[in-house]
Amino acid sequence: MPPSFTRRISKYDPADRDGHGHYLGAEDTVSDRGPVEAAYLAAIAAFAADAGADRLEIREPAVGGSVPFGPETPVDGHGLAGLFPPDLSGYHDGAEVSVAVALELVRVMLRGQGAWCRLERQDTFTVHVGWDQYVYVGSDRPCEAAVARTRHLGLFAEPVTVSPYAAHLDEREVTQAADEDFWERVRAELCAPRTLLLEESPVRNATRWHRLTERSLDGVRAALGPRAMLTVWPDLSPDVDAVLAGLPEDETVDFVWEEPGGTICHVTVDRTDHPQLAASVAGARAACLLPLAVDRRHPLFQVALPDRDGVLRARW
Repeated sequence: MPPSFTRRISKYDPADRDGHGHYLGAEDTVSDRGPVEAAYLAAIAAFAADAGADRLEIREPAVGGSVPFGPETPVDGHGLAGLFPPDLSGYHDGAEVSVAVALELVRVMLRGQGAWCRLERQDTFTVHVGWDQYVYVGSDRPCEAAVARTRHLGLFAEPVTVSPYAAHLDEREVTQAADEDFWERVRAELCAPRTLLLEESPVRNATRWHRLTERSLDGVRAALGPRAMLTVWPDLSPDVDAVLAGLPEDETVDFVWEEPGGTICHVTVDRTDHPQLAASVAGARAACLLPLAVDRRHPLFQVALPDRDGVLRARW
């Protein structure tokens, strides 16, 4: 259930909108990285205090991919340096953070630095950062003191029916859990014997690759990130030249390859990248092409990791 009270917080005066709700004023659509940004964070902190929320859950975390999260250029580390380790451990679906860390995540999103997530406390409090410096705060309480505080800070807290960034639970990509039955099916595939390619996505747009064998399966499984989406593909091909020759002229694809040292990398390419790709992957031990179009992606398995109690809570 969505929160009963949702407010759209912004710096845009409703008096400066036309009859269709379009803003006609002079405020910029990027963060000032100064007093107005600080006012946003103070307003959100006020709503969290009014709602009695001292910790929030990170939901559906993402880092920048081919589509940026705002008009500004993403920064190294997706803006998360200092908040999480370089490997992004701790930044995953279901991770609990303090309000102070949550506010820093809001700052990253307001600046469009390369990371995005929902911040929630079950059905009682939510913070969603949208485009153009709009923030949607939901609560099971009216938070009248926070509304007044927001107004005092020079911002506007307009009531709306629901956040447009609320999760749509009926549109999940993955509904199957990586339970023991799944791992037994994978083990049976590996007993052929054969090798499989595992695409691990602990965070949207952040992928780790593993070549699975019967011997490596248990070690890889033990190191997977919490609530990660797991996509199992047929193995890489050792005929790298043939894979390069099969690059489509009219389609964007993921090119995945294993470097001489064993590291598996991928890059998204279209026809403009083909001339440089062969030089970039010189010396690769194996490779494959994976389509991006949903109707052409046919992995062997696609599941999500459940929590330790066996419940699948990730909303991939």
